[in-house]
This record gives sequence, C-alpha cells and structure tokens, in this order.
Amino acid sequence: MTRQRYLAWLVVILAVASTLRFVWLRADPPTVDVVGVGIVWHDEGAWTHNARNRALWGAWTTDEWNPVYVAPVFTALEYASFRELGVGLWQARVVPAASGLLAVIFLAAGLAAAGDRRTALIGAALLATNYAFVMWNRAALMESTMTAFIVVAWAAYAMAERRAAWGAVAGVAVVLAWFTKAAAAFFAGAIVLDVAITLTAASLPGVRNRLGMAMPSQTQVRAAAVTIASLAIAAVAIGALFVWPHWTDYRFYNWQMSVLRKPEYDVRHMLDRASWLPIVQAIFMRMWLVLAAAAVAILAILARWRTARPAERLLVLWVLIGVLELVVHDSSNDRRYVMFIPAMIALASLLAGRRDSILPPELAASRRARFLAVPWLLLLGYIVAGAALRPAFLTEIASSHFHSVVLLSASLAIAVTAVVVWQWRPLVESLSVRSIPATAVGALLAVGVGWNLLEFGRWASHRREANYEASVALGRLLPPGTLVQGKLANGLALDNRIRPIFIGNHFGNYDDRLRRDDVRYILTYDLPSVGYESQADSGLIQELLNHYPQHHTVATFDVDETPAIDRAALIDKGPK
Repeated sequence: MTRQRYLAWLVVILAVASTLRFVWLRADPPTVDVVGVGIVWHDEGAWTHNARNRALWGAWTTDEWNPVYVAPVFTALEYASFRELGVGLWQARVVPAASGLLAVIFLAAGLAAAGDRRTALIGAALLATNYAFVMWNRAALMESTMTAFIVVAWAAYAMAERRAAWGAVAGVAVVLAWFTKAAAAFFAGAIVLDVAITLTAASLPGVRNRLGMAMPSQTQVRAAAVTIASLAIAAVAIGALFVWPHWTDYRFYNWQMSVLRKPEYDVRHMLDRASWLPIVQAIFMRMWLVLAAAAVAILAILARWRTARPAERLLVLWVLIGVLELVVHDSSNDRRYVMFIPAMIALASLLAGRRDSILPPELAASRRARFLAVPWLLLLGYIVAGAALRPAFLTEIASSHFHSVVLLSASLAIAVTAVVVWQWRPLVESLSVRSIPATAVGALLAVGVGWNLLEFGRWASHRREANYEASVALGRLLPPGTLVQGKLANGLALDNRIRPIFIGNHFGNYDDRLRRDDVRYILTYDLPSVGYESQADSGLIQELLNHYPQHHTVATFDVDETPAIDRAALIDKGPK
C-alpha cells in the first residue's frame, strides 16, 4: 500500500470517527439494560464536579465530594474545556470525544509500527466505529481518557522499536493514564514487566540462553530504558507536585473509597468475578468477532513468545493483567471493560494483517507446547464461549442468575480444548502454512464495521435530549447558587448554576447529611424507583427523605436512564 493511499484512507476513517463522536453531543446515551453499553449518565456531573467548581466559583473544592483526587488529569482537561468553551454538557463531553479520536490516531500509528499500513487501517476502522467505544467516548466519564492514554503509551512503545525517543512518550502516557484513573495501574504493571523482559534478555545472556529468547536489538534496549526512565521521572514529578501535598485526600479517595470500600477479596468472590467476566456485561458480546480473533492472536503470540516483538508482548500483557485486575477488583461494571476494546482490536488487526503463517511450524511436533497450551485454551475458550452464549441467557442474566451459562461456557471451553489437544498436529500444521486470505479479512471487516454503524444509526434514529432539557429546566426553576442534596443533583448540574451536594456511602457529604438544614432541596429519581441513583448505597436518599417527613415534591423532570419510564423529582424538605 502506497503512503498516499494509506493517508487517504486514514483521513476517511478519522472523518467517520469524528462524526460519530462529536455529532449530537447533548443526546442521551443508550439506556442501561442487559444488552446496553452501561453508561450511567448521572455520573458525568459527579466526576466533573471539581472542574465545574473551578470554572464557576473559582475554587476546586466547595464541599466534601472532590474526585479531583481520584482523577486529577481528567479534572484538569475538563476544566480547560469549561474555561475555553463554557460550562455545559456538550463541553464536558468534548474531552472524552477528543480522547477517543486520539486513541484511533495512535492505534493506527502503533499498528503501522508493529505491523504494516494495511494492519493499521484495519485497526483504525474497527476502533473508529466500535459502537461501545464510540458511546463511551461520548460520555463525560474517565474511562475514555484513561484508555486513550493507554493506547498512546502502547503505540509510542511500538514506535520506540524504530526510534527509541518514543519511549519517553510511552512512559509519560502511562503516568497520565494512571492519574486519569488509578485503574490504569494494571497497564503500568504490564509495561514495566515487558521492559524487565527486554532488559533481562539484553543484560543476562545466561538467562536469555536458558529461556531460548532472542537477543533484543540495540534500539529495543534503548527504548526500554528510555520508557522506564521517563515513567519514573513523570511519576516522581506528579507525586511531588500533587500526591504528596494532598496525601490524606489522595489516599482516602484512591484506597479507602475505591479499593477497601467496594469488593470482597476472598476466594469465593474472586471465583464469582472470574466466572462472570465474559457474561455479566455486553461489551465482549458486542465485539465477538474481534474477541475471537484476538484470542487466536494471543495464542499465536504466546506460541512464539521468545521471539515476539515488545509491542506484541505488551498487548498480551495488557489483556491478561487487565483480566486479572477485574478478577481481583470488579468484573460486574461495564466501565471496567472499556480498556480492553483497543487491545482486542489491535490483536485482531495484527492477526488479520499477517502476511506469513499464524503459528511457527516447529510447534506441531512439540509435546511441551501442547501441554502448555491447555490453560490458555481453557481461559480464552471460556471468555469466547461465554460472550457467544450470553444472548441466549439474557433473561437469567437480567435477574443475576449466571449458573447455567457459566456451566455451559465452561463445558464448551473444555470440549474445544480437548479437540485441539487431540488434533494438535494437523491443526497446528494447517495454521503454520497459511495466513488469513485477504478476501476473508475484507468480508469480516465489512461485517464488523457495518454492524457497528447500524447500531449507531439505530440509536441516532431514536435519540433524545431529555437529560439536557431536564438540567436546563432545573436551572429555570432554581436561582444560581441554590444548594441541592443528592447524587442526581450533580448529574443535572452541568447546564445550570445550582450547587450540588453529593452524598456517598461513608464518603462525600455523608457525615452531615442529616444536619444540612441550610439545604432546602433534594433531587432524586422517583421513577423507576425512589433513590434509584443511589440504590447501591443502602438507601441513602430514602433515609434522607425519612428524616424530613413533611417533604413534598416541587417539580418533576423526564430523564432517560433505563428502558422503563424515568423521572427526576425536585423535593422541598419542608411542608407546603
């Protein structure tokens, strides 16, 4: 492919990516249900709270809910948008939308370095149109921006194989991802591990020879050294300038609130989270073709791990360590899966773009390789099978019953593994003498892109701006500066000038929640249920309403959160 043709196609892809992300930015995201992409829109106001404070009132902190300590980079970017464009819903969503576009650009650059131009276009087209990724790019939440920095880090690491200076970009991007959302810690671990592999192979010939690893090139060694050095320098700088001066708040928000408060860490709960991984949420189901191709690509890279390039190894570590983080921490929340989308697409694209055989031919006669493949076949087979079977069990999943689909997925993974082990030699020989035909790649790419565009078109044809209109209506009803309690007050604060008072479960404005008689109003759902936005926090809203028995509803606003009828209620604490 010529450079001119490559750039022409890339411009077309980026134009499509920009359109999907920036058009109708005030529109409500898809509703939250068992087949949705899981965007909880009222979290947008909560996570942009400090940026809004700074833009409107000139102070980062105005109450006891301060997610700036969770997401300082995201908060700074949101403040820059508010400062330049004004405070509002679409202005808040510009940041993740731009992040998503940046991810498409850098994924293409990384794939061009790790593969070739055709591979880069395949990956860019898939990421540009991926429905779940597009929708998360349109929500003012941290996941898109965190994932974009991870993509930048991986792409720069891939490009550093040719020019080591890109390692500086990789290291800084890892730190920016971490301080956008600490969930990116898994990727920091992945890139540090791969740097250690490269430097060990270069500096310890005895270890390298025993493991049968290839000697890294001088550029790869320099790239690894520059990456780890820039990562350390950036981490120390942000630690000194931000973390240390605010250590008490930083530790509370990132450890006590985000880690200790949430999951159970015993074996039974970890097994539950592991078994739920491909089933409980719909993102893997939505990109099943990419998921299946990525699983094959992971197996292929593991098969030639000793000679695989650093960028390939890092993609595998990205997925495997990310899966481990979900098992340990939380696999039940849609937002946890966004970080896998670019990695899966990159792996699938590298497989589709290969010009030579998928597996090395010497693998067919290796009994050791056949034995070592079993756990990886079981793991990846279970994830692929679970995502494929999920649509047949939607009713059970909606009522949190996973037993049947877990057993069936595990059985299918065991059966596939047994067949592969039994037919090892002919299967490996077949994959070691051929690549995927270009016509098959083109057909599958057309199906994948077409399906994503169809889903976007279906959403666009029924789009509403109910949540934006509710925020505007609330601003007409309440004068600027009015204090309003409740998480939903944050959600509906972006297009008005109220002062929301967020109440979390033992965080935020929790301690004085029943003593705030200076706050006249409460904002909450009354449909589909009272306090729906805080249902995970032990009925905090209902407790607040019970404390003010003479409360009455002042106004209601139509909003859009679930497939049912959703309504927000502004409640006056006092009698009529």
